[in-house]
Amino acid sequence: MLDADFFRRWMTATAAAVDREADRLTDLDSPIGDADHGSNLRRGFRAVAAVLDEEAPGTPGGVLVLAGRQLVSTVGGASGPLYGTLLRRTGKALGDASEVGEKEFADALRAGVEAVMQLGGAAPGDKTMIDALLPAVDALGESFAAAGAAAEQGALATVPLRARKGRASYLGERSIGHQDPGATSASLLIAALAEAVDE
Repeated sequence: MLDADFFRRWMTATAAAVDREADRLTDLDSPIGDADHGSNLRRGFRAVAAVLDEEAPGTPGGVLVLAGRQLVSTVGGASGPLYGTLLRRTGKALGDASEVGEKEFADALRAGVEAVMQLGGAAPGDKTMIDALLPAVDALGESFAAAGAAAEQGALATVPLRARKGRASYLGERSIGHQDPGATSASLLIAALAEAVDE
């Protein structure tokens, strides 16, 4: 079973991964976006880690709703609302239980991903974070490690795609050949799940 501590560890591991990879995320964002994806997410997840240190919600849902709120209020651009929606919707789907099973978590995360698709209007193949998140949710039933591998593959698979959503879509054909920064940061979020289990 997964408790509030597990979800706090997940957010802390994500913050550390984003911190480590922020420059790479910004490099990926430079040719097809605003060149601020790494710095924006670093600021947001640092704020998440800080608020979870101060306030410690006692439920998995509470941890994710608080983290999502924090991202919305601290991250500029599209990624704040998108990541905020992902975490808040997942947290709301988990409800008030003090512990959740992996199957419940997978179902809740799927609800979060669907909320992001609704908000951004993105579908698989549009060269967005959805291309990493959906394969991850599909693989979660197997293991957290499998979900991490699926997310990473999904991010790599955005390279030959033409962007159909977000800032990169304005570039048309010129968006082809670049790995999507949102899919890449989403793969960091999913990879952090396995780290949270191992701790």
